[in-house]
Amino acid sequence: MLRHLLIVGAAALGLAAGAAQAQTPASAPAAAAPAPAPMVHNDYTNPSTWLCRPGRDDACTVNQDATVITAEGKMSKETFKADPNAPIDCFYVYPTVSHDPGVNATMAIEPEEQSVVLAQFARFGAKCRLYAPMYRQFTLTALQARMQGKTMTGGDPAMAYADVLDAWNEYLAHDNHGRGVVLIGHSQGSGMLTQLIAKEIDGKPIQGRIISAILMGTTLQVPKGGDVGGSFKSMRLCHSNTQTGCVIAFADFRADSPPPAKSLFGKGRGDTVAACTNPAALGGGSGALNAYMNTELSPAGGASNWTKPPMPVTTPFVKLPGLMTAACVFGADGDYIAVSFHGAPGDIRVGDAGGDVKVGGVILKEWGLHLIDANLHMGNLVHIVGEESRTYLAKGGQ
Repeated sequence: MLRHLLIVGAAALGLAAGAAQAQTPASAPAAAAPAPAPMVHNDYTNPSTWLCRPGRDDACTVNQDATVITAEGKMSKETFKADPNAPIDCFYVYPTVSHDPGVNATMAIEPEEQSVVLAQFARFGAKCRLYAPMYRQFTLTALQARMQGKTMTGGDPAMAYADVLDAWNEYLAHDNHGRGVVLIGHSQGSGMLTQLIAKEIDGKPIQGRIISAILMGTTLQVPKGGDVGGSFKSMRLCHSNTQTGCVIAFADFRADSPPPAKSLFGKGRGDTVAACTNPAALGGGSGALNAYMNTELSPAGGASNWTKPPMPVTTPFVKLPGLMTAACVFGADGDYIAVSFHGAPGDIRVGDAGGDVKVGGVILKEWGLHLIDANLHMGNLVHIVGEESRTYLAKGGQ
């Protein structure tokens, strides 16, 4: 399932902003538009509006076990265990996955949302209580239509953010109880959280409860040479595993395939540049990726093809220690995480991790490794959240 999801977002947000606007010549007189119908808000006290909530069986109570495969072919099982008494919370907004037929997705929980939670969020249950609202996101259907020069009508580009805001306010009012919280998003989800932080958190009292914000597959703006003052006024980029109240933001590209000129990620806007914080080395430099790759995402094309020759894998994830490293690159091509693969002679593992966005078999280099942003850094991020949690609680957080 996940192999076939075109998980997109920063572009989706830009397109969504104009999705309901008619494409008319600039010189044409503006026609009187009918007053839009009032937005119907979701009731986030209803459990069915949440993908994940603590204390129930749902999209987040899924098997996260992994098969560890060494270069020599030794295989071992890493068993996952969630912490039902985790002292902090995580609030997640998922990326563009909906194949619903309209501009905005319905609130029905479908396999696409469940699949992306498996890959991107459930593992954080080892460190925090998990909250993930459904929201009426800008759909893949509408995005693909726009990319083909078509216009879909009937949607409301403000609906997705309104849902995220409503869910956040409901969480704060009835679930948070003063606990520290980590915000986590990817792609369109990162865009939603960027808006939420800028409008509702940055510089306000609630900012004191934000342990960190993890914004994957996005282009957060910061001043050149600085770490605050672009997208956010006071929330800085993270520079260590024990820094709290900070932001981790990045987009991944292959080290030998940097962002092209038309890249969707890694590019600045005017006087600002794209933020790059490397979860494998927040202090700078290169670090080993503690990746959790979906078994079905084998670049060789099959559930048992992470090795040569194929060896059976029975867990939903594989770990390939020593195969990949990551480093932030700052330069003319943009500011991004460069991922390097280190398969050596004799390494029985497939020397790659896939992750490229392809259309008709052609790699769209402007997307980088967008499909596996979360997989590549998952182990590093879970570790960081644990370290940040300890620091936050030691400082007096609840």
